[in-house]
Amino acid sequence: MNMKINLHAPGGGRTTTHESLAGAPDIPEGMPSNQQRSLKVNIAGVELKNPVMTASGTFGSGAEYSEFVDLSLLGAVVTKGVANVPWPGNPTPRIAETYGGMINAIGLQNPGIDVFIQRDIPFLKQYDTRIVVNVCGKTTEDYVEVVERLADQPVDLLEINISCPNVKEGGIAFGQDPAAVERITREVKKHARQPVIMKLSPNVTDITEMAKAAQAGGADGLSLINTLTGMKIDIHKRTFAVANKTGGLSGPAIKPVALRMVYQTAQAVDLPIIGMGGIMTAEDAIEFMLAGASAVAVGTANFHNPYATKEIAEGIEAYMKQYDIQDVKQLIGAVS
Repeated sequence: MNMKINLHAPGGGRTTTHESLAGAPDIPEGMPSNQQRSLKVNIAGVELKNPVMTASGTFGSGAEYSEFVDLSLLGAVVTKGVANVPWPGNPTPRIAETYGGMINAIGLQNPGIDVFIQRDIPFLKQYDTRIVVNVCGKTTEDYVEVVERLADQPVDLLEINISCPNVKEGGIAFGQDPAAVERITREVKKHARQPVIMKLSPNVTDITEMAKAAQAGGADGLSLINTLTGMKIDIHKRTFAVANKTGGLSGPAIKPVALRMVYQTAQAVDLPIIGMGGIMTAEDAIEFMLAGASAVAVGTANFHNPYATKEIAEGIEAYMKQYDIQDVKQLIGAVS
C-alpha cells in the first residue's frame, strides 16, 4: 500500500531553521536538531520502544502476522481477547463490509486462558516487544479468574475489555454503566499484578463519565475506542448481513468519532490513553497523539494491509524527521 502523509496541514505554526512548518509542536530551546530521535513512550510505567501497538482482535496473538511484520519492531502486541474458558463466538455470518469499514460480530471467539498460557505467551516472548493481554468475560468473576491466572506470567499490561458490543451478556452492560465500570475496575485491580488498562465503549452518552469512573476505580490507563454498534441489511436476501443482527463498526469511518472521544477523555482524566479507531496511516496515528493519546493501536488496517503497523511506525519517525522533532512525547496532547 502506498502511504501518503500530508505533512503540511493548514494552520498557524512556528518558523524552524529550515522552513515554516504549519502546526508543528514546539521544540525545546537548545536541543540539537541532529540528536538521535526517541520514539519511546510510557504507558502506566511500562516503556514501549515506539507508540504503535496492535488492536485486540485484529492481529490474533501475534503468530498470525509474524510472517509479515517483525513483531520486535512494534511497541507492543495486544492479543485477541482471552477468557477463563474457551468461547465459541457467535454464529456465522460474522463479518460484513460497509462504507469506509466493516462490521464484525465474532463474539470474542478464543481458546481460553489455558491454551493462551501454554501456546501464545511462549511464542510472543521470542520477540523484543511488550505483551498486552486483552481480557474478556461475562461476569466480574470471569475477569478476575483470568487476571489471577496471568499474575505470574511474563506479560506487561492487561487490557480489560468491558466494551465489546458483540457479547450479549455482561461485557456491554459493564461498559455502559459508570458504577459498573468503577466496580469492575476496582475488583480487577485487587487481583492484578500488572498495570490495568480499561478498554472503554463508545456506545455511551458521555465517554468522559466512563473514563472518570475507571480512574476512580484505580485504572492505570485507558484504551479507546472500541467499535461502534452498527447494522447492515442484505436487501436481496432481505435479512441481516451478520447473524447477530448488529455488530461492531470499525475502520476509517469511525475515526472522527474516536479522535473526538480521545481528545475529550484526555481533557477529563489524568491517565495515559491508547487511542484507536480507524487508524490507517501514520498521519492518522499522529492525529490521535496530538489529541492526547500516549500510544495508538492499529486494527482494521491489518486486514487489508498486513504491513500497516510497521509502515505506521516508520511514518511517525519520518514525520519527526520532517519537523525536526526529537522526542515523540512532544506530540502527546500538543493540540488543546
